Amino acid sequence: MDTAGLTEFLDDHQFSGVVLVCKGSSTVFESATGLASRRTSEPITMDTRFDTASITKLFTSVAVLQQVAEGNLDLETSIHHYVDLAGTRVPIEVTLLNLLTHTSGLADDADEENGEDYAAMWAALPVETFLETKDFLPLFVNKEPLADPGDEVAFINVGYILAGMALERVTGMSYRDYVQERVFAPAGMTQSGFFDRREAKPTVAEGWDQDENGEWVSNERSYPPIGSPDGGAHSTAGDLVKFFAAVRAGKLLTKEYTEEFLLPQVELDEETSYGFGLEFDFEDGLVRSYFQEGINAGASGILRHYVRGGLDVVVLSNSEDGAWDVITEIDERID
Repeated sequence: MDTAGLTEFLDDHQFSGVVLVCKGSSTVFESATGLASRRTSEPITMDTRFDTASITKLFTSVAVLQQVAEGNLDLETSIHHYVDLAGTRVPIEVTLLNLLTHTSGLADDADEENGEDYAAMWAALPVETFLETKDFLPLFVNKEPLADPGDEVAFINVGYILAGMALERVTGMSYRDYVQERVFAPAGMTQSGFFDRREAKPTVAEGWDQDENGEWVSNERSYPPIGSPDGGAHSTAGDLVKFFAAVRAGKLLTKEYTEEFLLPQVELDEETSYGFGLEFDFEDGLVRSYFQEGINAGASGILRHYVRGGLDVVVLSNSEDGAWDVITEIDERID
């Protein structure tokens, strides 16, 4: 990867966040720029923890596959077997496999494809009451499904809410406690966790976005304050690299499910497929990279592995728009 001029690119774009590029255990490039807090002017460092948004789905997928390997969950079993959905519009045919691979056909809590908006949805709701996984159910379980299970591929958040509830049901643990104990700890992700954005925490970046008048607005009340199975875990760039390394080394999953996790499962189009939380892009018929992006008010980023070069790339920003130009620039520099 060509890193010449990348620091200047970040400066020119006034990037607020971190970039980490690793090849195995070696660091190819790292940078930390901007402010972790606009209230205190605390600078961002490589130890700053960011809201990872949908990158969290990777932790949920691994957690569910752990329980599949242990025989407590079955990918082909109806979600109704694990979660009480009686009287809802969630079809009995929806399985955990559908939920994890975005083939459930369910309508999302905010259907952005049909003009619904997350900012408007959360602005109309008491966000501080959405603290547990089950609290999200009323937002989507009575919506008309958009397709039959397995017929279409469409990225949605709520499938991971249901998968997280199935995990809680069979383990008797909260989603956050399980991920902390069974994913973060064995992966060596000592700086990662689920932090309440209403409380000041050391080295946790605050999220800020500019409004139409150019004023900076905090994301403190833009969505629920604590992460859930579909998004919102906090992590450092280094910890995210440790996560991918732990997966590939078989520290989190059995050999069978490590292989399944790193394989495309369903085709979105000729260039893109989804797996268990991962997205895969192709070049000349081969997987070029696998990744998961995340975006929310005051948060954006990516965790990505480029197969041919063996590079892990992390970009994390504490603004909704901050990461995307940087992600594109790095992608164009990959050999």
